[in-house]
Amino acid sequence: MAETGIRANEATVPVLHCVSAEQTVDFFQALGFETTYQQRKPYLYLAFRWSGFEVHYGSAPADVDPAREETGGCLVMVDSVAPYHASFSEAMRRRYGKVLARGLPRITRYRPGASRFTLMDPSGNAIIFIQRDEPEDLEYGGAKALSGLAKTRDNARILRDFKNDEKQAFRALKSALRRHGMDASAAELAITLCWTIELAESIGEDSGPWLAQLRGLEISGQPALELHAAWRESGGHAERLADWLAGQS
Repeated sequence: MAETGIRANEATVPVLHCVSAEQTVDFFQALGFETTYQQRKPYLYLAFRWSGFEVHYGSAPADVDPAREETGGCLVMVDSVAPYHASFSEAMRRRYGKVLARGLPRITRYRPGASRFTLMDPSGNAIIFIQRDEPEDLEYGGAKALSGLAKTRDNARILRDFKNDEKQAFRALKSALRRHGMDASAAELAITLCWTIELAESIGEDSGPWLAQLRGLEISGQPALELHAAWRESGGHAERLADWLAGQS
């Protein structure tokens, strides 16, 4: 006899638009996903599994433009995002020789303590991995307890990580460097320049002016504690900050 009650064991599987079956299969297999279903005719349908979640794909409408990165997306709720980011980054290094950080497909950078990151697939879909205990309250515009460049970086973090708006985050940092750069310490300026360089490269802007400014910074007796804080916060651009610090010694 069939059960008639409702049991709390449902599973939702996203079905995203796919512009290129070949590119999509190649990307997910490169990341270590299992291809559980693959059909090209009479209609397109692809299914992938990794760990305990699945992502499926169907044909995209003719007017979908992956470059706009507005195709669609889904959320993947996890206990901790860091191991997922590390696994996908390592898979990219094995397959592509580098972590894909710009264009499509790509993975957004992860900094220690972050609660989310995004995989952008070849069709412009955003697969966002979110830590289950992520703070619910966000202070758009930057935390009130902060000021100057630190407040703008906090706002840029929210724009980049929570709104997936790297262009707006980049504009906010550029504006803050003009308004607060002259009054900031070398360490504060170095952190903000690293963030600006990262976002410029991600969205295809020229990073040369900010690279030149970073290379031209001088410590002028900055406390060691502040420099170590800059090192920790630099995240994905620790190498650039390391080069800058080495040049000051």
